[in-house]
Amino acid sequence: MKKSLVIPTLCLAVLSTPAFEKVVHAASSEVSKSSITSTVKTTTKYVNVSSSSSLMLRSKASTSGKVLDHLKRGTAVTVYSTSNGWSKIKVNGKTGYVSSKYLSTAKISTSTVEKSSTTATVKTTTKYVNVSSNSSLTLRSQASTKGKMLASLKRGTSVTVYSTSKGWSKVKANGKTGYVHSQYLSTTKPVVTTTKYATTSISIRSTASTKGSVVTKASKGASVTVYSTTNGWSKVTVSGKTGYVESKYLSTTKPVVTTKYVDVDESSSLILRSTASETGTILTSLKRGTSVTVYSTTGDWAKVEANGKTGYVHSKYLSLTKPSTSSNTPSTSSTTNNNNTSSSSNTNTASTSNSNSSSNVTENDHSDSNSTTTSESIIKYVNVSNGSSLNMRSTPSSSASIVTKLARGTAVTFYSEANGWSLVSANGKTGYVNSAYLSSTVVQLPGAATAKISKVYEAYNITLNDAVNIQMKVNPQTDKKYSTFISSSAFSSLNSSTNPTQGVVSGTWNIRGGAGTNYWVVATAKNGTTLKILSKVKAADGSTWYQVSLDQSWVNASPDDVKYYLDPNNFSSDAIQQLQFLKLSTSANLDPAEVNEKILAGKGILAGKAAAFIKAGQTYGINEIYLIAHALLETGKGTSDLANGVSYKGVTVYNMYGIGAYDNDPTTGGAAYAYSQGWTTPEKAIIGGAAFIAKDFINAGQDTLYKMRWNPNAAAASNTATHQYATDIGWASKQVQQIYNLYSLLTSYSLTLDIPTYKE
Repeated sequence: MKKSLVIPTLCLAVLSTPAFEKVVHAASSEVSKSSITSTVKTTTKYVNVSSSSSLMLRSKASTSGKVLDHLKRGTAVTVYSTSNGWSKIKVNGKTGYVSSKYLSTAKISTSTVEKSSTTATVKTTTKYVNVSSNSSLTLRSQASTKGKMLASLKRGTSVTVYSTSKGWSKVKANGKTGYVHSQYLSTTKPVVTTTKYATTSISIRSTASTKGSVVTKASKGASVTVYSTTNGWSKVTVSGKTGYVESKYLSTTKPVVTTKYVDVDESSSLILRSTASETGTILTSLKRGTSVTVYSTTGDWAKVEANGKTGYVHSKYLSLTKPSTSSNTPSTSSTTNNNNTSSSSNTNTASTSNSNSSSNVTENDHSDSNSTTTSESIIKYVNVSNGSSLNMRSTPSSSASIVTKLARGTAVTFYSEANGWSLVSANGKTGYVNSAYLSSTVVQLPGAATAKISKVYEAYNITLNDAVNIQMKVNPQTDKKYSTFISSSAFSSLNSSTNPTQGVVSGTWNIRGGAGTNYWVVATAKNGTTLKILSKVKAADGSTWYQVSLDQSWVNASPDDVKYYLDPNNFSSDAIQQLQFLKLSTSANLDPAEVNEKILAGKGILAGKAAAFIKAGQTYGINEIYLIAHALLETGKGTSDLANGVSYKGVTVYNMYGIGAYDNDPTTGGAAYAYSQGWTTPEKAIIGGAAFIAKDFINAGQDTLYKMRWNPNAAAASNTATHQYATDIGWASKQVQQIYNLYSLLTSYSLTLDIPTYKE
């Protein structure tokens, strides 16, 4: 789940990798004449670079500053000040910044050409191609990306440099003369790198320490480029990002991956999800017999690649041998009286889910389809008699062990059906139930006659479209997979001039949800990132774009998807999703014994803690059902490190709601916050965390899940997206099934739904 700081804006940090340039990149900041007075002491210095180079005058004291001018060798400049390696100067009527090391107090000869009595010899230098091991540097016929490709130069190739100008160097290599990007040349031969493979899922950190922030992650079998190894840590690059990983998790041999086959009923399908959870986004549905590459298996989930997509499936539906394609015939299955019911049912149907659909884009074609369509989860409801429960079993057999018992009305996520048994998940458990006791419609709950549901409507002085535009300014996130595109100008090198499948990005570029700058920014590609190219596309304006593969768990959501989750009309009539609007400032009046038995049993550190949740709700005026559901989600049903205690400054602290657990380093952030609050026992964390939620959200008027996520009042009042609990657009939607199921355990209750309405 994505979490955000409670601040008005979302900041995105940009990493840059230093690269050597023969053209000296100085920096600048243009200063008005009025800022320079006669009292400032100035000196005159001279540009001291080779005659084949130039010194860049920039708008600020940074290599990211705008280039104002190129200064030739020997140029006289007026120096106002020098700080941190940069000098503020004035030259040719322009004021800016240059690198101090390229200035001299002595007047410099304007030529470094050595003349003999008969001929003049141009001074040349030898440099080396410095790109990643799996890339190459393109030698072109002219100093432009439009120049014809003459050759591809591998890492470490020696080149003779004749001159450098405006980011390009004229060189000779392998008998050919042309131009290359100067930033990919170095004066020293690049360090020899090795390729190794992750033996398990690994975290790439910013420093050679487990305390370093996580830069990126890589799965088992991922290829990494190793630069050096010291004290048990290796400096590596993976997926275009550089950092450190413990050397013991790397191997020179690639881990063996296994090929397996989808083994479900022929009329069913196996769902491939973005994460190893039933709440993960559905990427596609795999038919019986589909071949998959298995990278790893953890618990009930296998990480696989199938049909060009990588995700997670239930491992029990994979087999080493390809199943036959003959259809299963309908069978009759009788149930035992374990759930106080008996029945026999013919099961000759099974539910299938829609597979992904996306446009096939080829050169000279432009498609307006900018996102990958994902099918929605199928929800069904337990339909047994009042007072009974439905057994969820470990295998599709009445003799299998019971995983859990499901009360009447419980909502379950349905995956597949075969021979009278349905694979489902509910309340954090996955297993099999008798299909005869599932209903596609909401089941009348126990005590429904005494249940009271009230709806109130709160109007906001803003249109839905305006609300979407406000949210888009802070880059709301999603784990949905989109078709993604990048301009052809982004690449400094391609692995083929005719049919490229891979390219290296030069600079920082936007990856968009369609071929054109009119599409939203899905993510950014940093300098040196290697992207997999899927196809070449012509945009509506005639420019060339590439569709690329983006291996990133969380990305900027599309305006359409943001609008879908913002629109209350999409949820207010759904029995489960309407709980996004449940007022959380009222008590559910729970029985602690019933909660411990039916809700918290088997939930790790949370087991037996009903009294703490009830006390927290009563103390701070918060719905206890919400607190429990929130804690179950944030702690992985009581199993997370923060929930079970983390040592911080020598003290073991607990955090049950993920407060302070921000995306860049959730464990350290959550532990630091818990330490500051004195949460040294699970009970203190449960009760103290409720105080935080009440103070910062419930008592601040954000007393529904919808308001906590979107804060429509702030959007309407100040046109800002601020004080939001999470960045995930689906955050509120993902929590309501658990709340619904917890309420289904009550014999009577009252609910108030506070539903937003926007201007037409």
